[in-house]
Amino acid sequence: MKTILIAGCGFVGRVALSLFQRGGWQVTALTRTEASAHEIETAYGCRVLACDLTQRDKLKALNLSGFDAVVDCVSAGGAEKEEYRRIYFEGMANLIEVLKPERLLFTSSSSVYAQDDGSQVGEESPARPETGTGLVLRSTEELVLARGGIVTRLTGIYGPGRSVLLRRFLEGSAVIEGSGERRLNQIHRADAASAIFFLLNHESASGVFNVTDNASPTQSEFYGWLAAHFGRPLPPSGPADPQRRRFATNKRVSNAKLRALGWEPEYPSFLDALRNDPELLKL
Repeated sequence: MKTILIAGCGFVGRVALSLFQRGGWQVTALTRTEASAHEIETAYGCRVLACDLTQRDKLKALNLSGFDAVVDCVSAGGAEKEEYRRIYFEGMANLIEVLKPERLLFTSSSSVYAQDDGSQVGEESPARPETGTGLVLRSTEELVLARGGIVTRLTGIYGPGRSVLLRRFLEGSAVIEGSGERRLNQIHRADAASAIFFLLNHESASGVFNVTDNASPTQSEFYGWLAAHFGRPLPPSGPADPQRRRFATNKRVSNAKLRALGWEPEYPSFLDALRNDPELLKL
């Protein structure tokens, strides 16, 4: 039986945990608090330990070793650059130093691509983030790639209880910004987890993979889908909000490399998820 350590069991990590269990892997999970560890252990029946990855001595004290694979899918939420660095870069450095994993996968973000001209970006496209948090992610990616690991660059994650764009549309607060031509790149959390599972079951997979669905609609197209689906009018036009980090770029993220290996998303577009995932509306 293969063994895996999953560090970070949040919105995507818990779905990945379940996939690996069903796939016959023996799973050990790490989460930050005792309360979360107890909750996950009760729900999934696997070994769950509480540990802050930024505290190397505490990680060493757990005496963990011998895993066939390690996944780092921790989340920093809306933290600033220094906290990002602690959670991502220092946490990853500690995992590598203490566990010395045979195979390693890090869930990064497509925000490392700073393109703003609507062009298509693949894994070989320049990844030169212009924000401090993006630079931290790139530094963490380099740690992983230096060990021959896998970096998954996830686009905007959505799923049950989590879709800001859908919630704003239904509340009536959505705005089509500017010309409405900015591209949106998204991935359902089930597909994000399935990509992680797929890559670690693919013995030759290494390097960078974009994890996104098959569609990169413009903002106007996206809200057009929602308007048609719900029988409501399009949101009004308005200026872009400069405070929203994801709205600073405009690109079409390609998943061609991952699909060429044989992976396909269950939800090729947000509209497919809207039609086929009833949990999506539980906002």
